[in-house]
Amino acid sequence: MSVQTQNPFFSISEIKVSYQPKFKASERPQVTTSQHAYDIFYENWNHDVIEMTEQCYMLLLNRSNRVIGIKEVSSGGMTGTVIDPKLVFSVALKSLCTGIILCHNHPSGRLKPSEADLMLTRRLVEVGKLLDLQLLDHIILTKHCGFYSFADEGII
Repeated sequence: MSVQTQNPFFSISEIKVSYQPKFKASERPQVTTSQHAYDIFYENWNHDVIEMTEQCYMLLLNRSNRVIGIKEVSSGGMTGTVIDPKLVFSVALKSLCTGIILCHNHPSGRLKPSEADLMLTRRLVEVGKLLDLQLLDHIILTKHCGFYSFADEGII
């Protein structure tokens, strides 16, 4: 046996994403507006904690903006959650998507993005450019007040 097969340092951990669609590509929803993206997120959100816990999800989209999947990125406390760009893009790359839409909620019901929200969005846009993987939108939603779209506001 070689040293490489015996030494655990030659073994690399990896994130595993399972993608086994239960429907054909033509049956996947196609996202054409921020309203449509919001509707998909809102329908799939855990409404039991939407006003208690800040969470972040992402839509993974193919070249035709058809939904490949939806993935929880993070779950935090009442006033914030940590969104790690490395995790966002690792899932996006493994899914072979070409675009992502990020969405997080504000339990406070306030739609205005924080400075941290703005900085994260700019950072994800720049990283996405390097990877040829576009951040199409970042949406903030609340239970009763609708949503805020960074793309609609010209930030993306």
